[in-house]
Amino acid sequence: MSELSVKHLLGIKYITEDDIRLIFETADHFKEVINRPIKKVPSLRDITIANLFFENSTRTRLSFELAEKRLSADVINFSASSSSVKKGETLIDTVNNILSMKVDMVVMRHPNPGAGIFLSKHIDASIVNAGDGAHEHPTQALLDCYSIRERLGAVKGKKVVIVGDILHSRVALSNIFALQKLGATVKVCGPKTLIPKHIEELGVGYEGNLRKALEWCDVANMLRVQNERMEISYFPTTREYTQQYGVNKALLDSLGKEIVLMHPGPINRGVEITSDVADSKQAIILEQVQNGVAIRMAVLYLLASKIKHNEDR
Repeated sequence: MSELSVKHLLGIKYITEDDIRLIFETADHFKEVINRPIKKVPSLRDITIANLFFENSTRTRLSFELAEKRLSADVINFSASSSSVKKGETLIDTVNNILSMKVDMVVMRHPNPGAGIFLSKHIDASIVNAGDGAHEHPTQALLDCYSIRERLGAVKGKKVVIVGDILHSRVALSNIFALQKLGATVKVCGPKTLIPKHIEELGVGYEGNLRKALEWCDVANMLRVQNERMEISYFPTTREYTQQYGVNKALLDSLGKEIVLMHPGPINRGVEITSDVADSKQAIILEQVQNGVAIRMAVLYLLASKIKHNEDR
């Protein structure tokens, strides 16, 4: 198979295991490209991509922008905070205005769950979901699974625990879908107040005790507490959260085995993980950042190939 089964990347839920494998194989190739002295390839020279960020983002936006430029695409950056959205313009109006500039692909982050799906029904361009509310963040899950595959050789058969604020996390949901499609076993760990009520229906186990979770797993993906999505307090104090669910070097060293530590960023150092853990050889946080560019290059390239294929018919 050399083509994705979908026209858009709206969520991990909508793609197949074969799609994920194709993205990984393509990312392997681009990883080799970005380690060359000349890091650009002309693959998307005639493709125009609009980055629409209706929510603040630094790392994801920069990662997509770098991926687009490495592929020689024409890039339009749009930030809602400095746009007509502030004046009451709707999502459809904004996008139609941008599409009138003949855009082929849209990379969008939006605070409302399902914004990408809504858009895909109304416009012709390919949509890449760069995060929709607390729903999905597919490229983050892909780069996380790709990083596990790179460090441990495979995702299949691995035990992965996702620790922290599962309730408000789009990273957690996309990771659960991707890990399960690739044959990993997943548990979540965190205060009961930060775990969605029906998480077990996704085939995911819950472990309330961090030490037990770490003793069980091969990989721990540490999420930050998303204070910006909280209207009420979900635990007494940050100090208490750190005591129960923060990973420090002493805890890591006492496990009697080596586990892989991940973090989607940005890290609250000293809250979910201490600096000496974040900077240790067990942490693959910087590899995740580098792999993010290769994965996003792969996704954009494969979706653009589908556009070109359809135009040629």
